[in-house]
Amino acid sequence: MSSALPKAARRGLADEAADLVRAAIFSGHFPPGAPLREVELAERLGVSRGSVREGLARLEHEGLVRGGWHRGTTVIRVTAEDAQEVYALRAALDRLAATTARRAATAEQLSALDRLVAEMAAEIAEGGDAPRLVALDIAFHDQIYAAAGNGRLTSAWEAIRSQVHLLQLRRVDVAYDHYRARVVDEHRELAALLRSGDIRTLARRAEEHVESARRSLLAGLPTAP
Repeated sequence: MSSALPKAARRGLADEAADLVRAAIFSGHFPPGAPLREVELAERLGVSRGSVREGLARLEHEGLVRGGWHRGTTVIRVTAEDAQEVYALRAALDRLAATTARRAATAEQLSALDRLVAEMAAEIAEGGDAPRLVALDIAFHDQIYAAAGNGRLTSAWEAIRSQVHLLQLRRVDVAYDHYRARVVDEHRELAALLRSGDIRTLARRAEEHVESARRSLLAGLPTAP
């Protein structure tokens, strides 16, 4: 070999910066359209501007922020087109994940789903913190993908996971009553169907679960001019 391989870059601080900014976006600290300035973030996070820049690049790859050479980086504003595209892809992935998990899930993994549903119900009983409910919602679906045991399927989910999380947060902003009224029952039904032998019903309900979210969000989004 004529030249040596370059040394691997240490990207721990960039990953940490991405994790912290992502969490701040999901908590509502940085709302849609909010500017994300490298200098301010570097100072607040205690890392270099380079680490912040790399972290923001990761978030842009995830579809959470937008930026460019001649404009600042901002949190994305959710549009109807975003919702249509992401939820269409999610419906196909969730259907496959659910039917695959039906055949592969362990008793422990199914019990983990039950615990997450119980946590959702408890959260609602205590008042229903929207970001916490959405985090439990995403964790429930993480568990289904893990139970499916298909690495490429999980990678496809992870490619849109952050966008799904952001869309669900926007959904509760515009239609919280709809979300709160359905989140426990819909997830409890999915957990039950994963134990049953009715794969066709499971596949249909997995898609309908996503379609319900899509309709709810689109109904609350402002109409484009």
